[in-house]
Parts: sequence; C-alpha cells; structure tokens
Amino acid sequence: MAVDWVGLSYVLLVSSGGVVGYIKAGSVTSLVAGLLFGFLAGIGAYLESLNPRNVWLSLGTSGTLAVVMGTRFLSSWKFMPAGLMALAR
Repeated sequence: MAVDWVGLSYVLLVSSGGVVGYIKAGSVTSLVAGLLFGFLAGIGAYLESLNPRNVWLSLGTSGTLAVVMGTRFLSSWKFMPAGLMALAR
C-alpha cells in the first residue's frame, strides 16, 4: 500500500487554513469548512492509498474547493487565502 503523500499534504493545508482563519478572524465558518473539507480530503487520500484508481472523493473535494475559492479570488483579487487554495492540488 503506497501512501498518498500529496493527498495528505493537501489535508494539512486545508485543515490548517480553517484553523488559521478561525484564529485570525474568529470565523467559525472557516474553521468548520476547513475541518470538514480536510476530513473529506483525508478520507479521499486514504482511499487513494488503498487503490490508486479510486480518486473520486479527492477529485470532488478539491474540485469543489477550487470552484469556491476561485470565485472568491476573482471577486477580491487577494491571493491569500483564496488564490492559494484555488491553485492547490
């Protein structure tokens, strides 16, 4: 079983982004969304580690975040955090 290190790195990026958003701005929504999407990405990375062809949960999670954060980036033109998350994975 090969470990999906890229997927696990993405989990840390998403989860830590939610925690930082909560600490800096007091945003409970950011904390919940970051931990929820981090959890889903973690399950996706685990499933990919078991079967490298099972990418659907990871693809759905990262695709949803790319659309949401890409939209936020286009409306604000601020790279952090929306631009970084739109480009990640």
